[in-house]
Order: sequence, then structure tokens, then C-alpha cells
Amino acid sequence: MPPPLILGSASPRRADLLARLGLEFTVRAADIDETPRAGEHPRDYVKRLAGEKVLALSTGTGDCLMLTADTTVILDGQSLGKPRDPGHARAMLEALSGREHEVCTAVCLRRAARSELVCVCTKVEFAQLSPVLIDDYLSGD
Repeated sequence: MPPPLILGSASPRRADLLARLGLEFTVRAADIDETPRAGEHPRDYVKRLAGEKVLALSTGTGDCLMLTADTTVILDGQSLGKPRDPGHARAMLEALSGREHEVCTAVCLRRAARSELVCVCTKVEFAQLSPVLIDDYLSGD
């Protein structure tokens, strides 16, 4: 029997992905400081956070398999972070509109004292987004 799987993320999308794969898991979000460090490259930032999340969840997990991840969108060399509010989300989508950006995700898998960390970055090209399309996206339609 495989060890229990803990998803160290409150992301509904990550939980949905694991559920679609038919995996049984428990969700335990890690409470860590996600503030970027001065001069920290966005790729290093997501790798650090995925690693810190798995370490934060390691206490008292026994022989569990822990899976954590962090993702960032990079535009013009800067991480966009999470939108603070709907106005900020709109500004981010407008900045991405008609442009190429990069999305980097770091994933950390840990069992006992052994961890594996990988980071994958993908170039994404956005079509030009109309104000109506942005409105629809932000409203959830």
C-alpha cells in the first residue's frame, strides 16, 4: 500500500488535478512567509517557496508523501505575484495582453528525509485581450 499523500497547497486547481488523476490525498496548506527576497530571481523564488512549504509540513507527518508547489508569472523579468484586488487583476491582464511572458512552477516531493525539487518554465503568448473579454474573465463568466 502506498504511503498517504499530503498536498501542501490550498489551491483548488492543484487539488482538482490530483483528484482527476484518481489520487487520494489530504490537503494541508503550509503557512510560510511568501515575500520575495531582495534581488531574488523569480525562478529561485518559486523553488525556495516549494521547498520551504514542504519543510513546514514535515513535522509529524511520519511516512507520508508530501507534495508542494509554487507558480509565478514573469513579465519583463519581474514576478507579477498574486493580484491584490480586482483592479490589480485587471491591470495584470492588460499588461499581459498581446505579449509573451513566462510561467514558472516549482514542485517539491518529499518522503521522510528525501526531497526532489524540479522547476519548469514555459513561455506563454497572450492574444490581445479586449476590455469585454477581461471583464468576462474577471467576473467568472
